[in-house]
Amino acid sequence: MSTWEATGVGSHPGEDHFEAIRVVFGEVPGLPYLPELPARGVGADMIGRTAGLLVDLPAEVQPSGWRLADRPGRDHRRAVDHLRRDLDGLEEVAHDYSGPLKLQVCGPWTLAGALELKFGDKMLSDAGAVRDLVASLAQGVADHCAEVRRRLPGVTEIVLQLDEPGLPGVLAGTVPTASGFGRLAAVEEWRVEESLRLFPDPVVHCCAPGVPYALLRRAGARAVSVDASRLRRRDDDELGELFEAGMGLFLGVVPGRDVALPDTGVVARPAVELWRRLGFTPDGLAAKVTLTPACGLAGASPRYARAALAACAKAARVLKDDPASGMQGG
Repeated sequence: MSTWEATGVGSHPGEDHFEAIRVVFGEVPGLPYLPELPARGVGADMIGRTAGLLVDLPAEVQPSGWRLADRPGRDHRRAVDHLRRDLDGLEEVAHDYSGPLKLQVCGPWTLAGALELKFGDKMLSDAGAVRDLVASLAQGVADHCAEVRRRLPGVTEIVLQLDEPGLPGVLAGTVPTASGFGRLAAVEEWRVEESLRLFPDPVVHCCAPGVPYALLRRAGARAVSVDASRLRRRDDDELGELFEAGMGLFLGVVPGRDVALPDTGVVARPAVELWRRLGFTPDGLAAKVTLTPACGLAGASPRYARAALAACAKAARVLKDDPASGMQGG
């Protein structure tokens, strides 16, 4: 699999979606994406934004969080309106764009661990409800991708990213019940694999510890997106198998919050060191690893968000243009 030099994870600071889109297309033009701005409030958060895509499963906000509802209400409309404005902005800024485009949605298992049933626990507690949720989300995502293609006919490929920070907890049985006093039962790996196959060649983003690399490989993910600071030596074998299976790695190499950004060599170092440990030849690095911030940029300043994307792009170009020196420079 040939991959891309650099991109972002998804979220951005502030409420100006036009500016966020311009920043993305300016700093990571190889794989731009539709940014998310959760600071706008209800319906712009990861759960609410994706809930707005669901087909025939309206949701609303309760004091405990998002919950299924009998009919679409104000909260649902807010989520839909936020996304529509974002797509309008995308169409205006990128009307003549040609190339791949990344779209992010909350993955089905993190969503099932956050959405509550109308009268009871989280959707994750009910296998039948989870099946309905997965089917609804798969259809909603397909509709979303089709609308983006209609609005931007120059898009050559849509790269779908499923945000699954909650997946390790789902598999380990550590997701709390709605009351918070108990834990929901662990979900079998085969159920997760089966569900993820309904989404076309996803990039699965997980910034939590315990990323299930082997499961995601079996499920047909095209790439896994992780925070480089969470990688451990014990992950090396599974990462090697991931690359050998033709998958890519989106590697988070700069923090998602404001810091003094290091020089390009330091930004690229986690990718270089991983590649060296795995024993692959230098010229394969840039074809398999895409550099990103460690997670979303919603908690950063606008100036830092732009600088973080630029730093990833610059480090990725060095790895692509002179991989051997990068491997030697460690």
